[in-house]
Amino acid sequence: MNRAELVEKNHPGLSVREQCELLGVSRSTLNYRPVEEDPEDTRIMRILDEIYMTDPCIGSRRLGTLLEREHGIKANRKRIQRLRRKMGIETIWCRPRRTSIPDNGHRKYPYLLRGRIVEYADEVWCADITYIPMPQGHAYLCAVMDWHSRKVLGWAVSNTMDAALTEKAVAAAVAQCGSLAEIFNTDQGSVFTSPEWTGRLEGLGIAVSMDGKGRWMDNVFVERLWRSLKYEDIYLKGYATVGELETGIRQWFERYNTWRPHQALGNQTPARIYETNRKPATPRVEMKKAA
Repeated sequence: MNRAELVEKNHPGLSVREQCELLGVSRSTLNYRPVEEDPEDTRIMRILDEIYMTDPCIGSRRLGTLLEREHGIKANRKRIQRLRRKMGIETIWCRPRRTSIPDNGHRKYPYLLRGRIVEYADEVWCADITYIPMPQGHAYLCAVMDWHSRKVLGWAVSNTMDAALTEKAVAAAVAQCGSLAEIFNTDQGSVFTSPEWTGRLEGLGIAVSMDGKGRWMDNVFVERLWRSLKYEDIYLKGYATVGELETGIRQWFERYNTWRPHQALGNQTPARIYETNRKPATPRVEMKKAA
């Protein structure tokens, strides 16, 4: 519960000011009413997300053309770029290497999977975050996947893209399988390059691996997962609330892991491959914060 909700305007013994001081909240928050999403922005972001799933290499100029040609929407580049930043996506293209690369204070780790043959479950985990369009706003989904079996080990949904989202997804993965990966691969997004994320993994003895900037193929298994989930479930059902979204995602992941055969896995399920190809004597662990 939000602490501001604990303030009673007609409290018999404490004034509103005194209650705010005790609870550590600002009086201005008592009258705050959240601003609803612009319905037109919500519609545009939904379309941009669909286009990104089809072709992530299209830039803002061509996106403007597609929006007007196929959907009758006139949106300038600044609006498209602003909405894409809000969604956490960017066009994939080969950037020329500059002689001076800005240092944003986050360390970039090397990609450790090039040429590596992943032979068993829990050898490598990967994670990613994707934008989820909703009728009255949006949400973000983070999933942790086992590289060898393609099994989704843990996931979490939030209306903000931050460290708490990834923390919850990893904790769910560890709780489900009771083990840790040797290597954890992600992209170079700000959440995954943050000291909180990398420090946690290194504190648990996990090697940190990161894709090359703009190289979505380095984390291709999760990218394929997003495409399947959105086109087969989220886009079709248009969940109205986060609760409905979580229920739908849980059911879809359950089918994906335990029922749906995968051609790349010899028509077996990810859950079956995961259980039969785990490294012997995988230790059970608990998530603990790194010092």
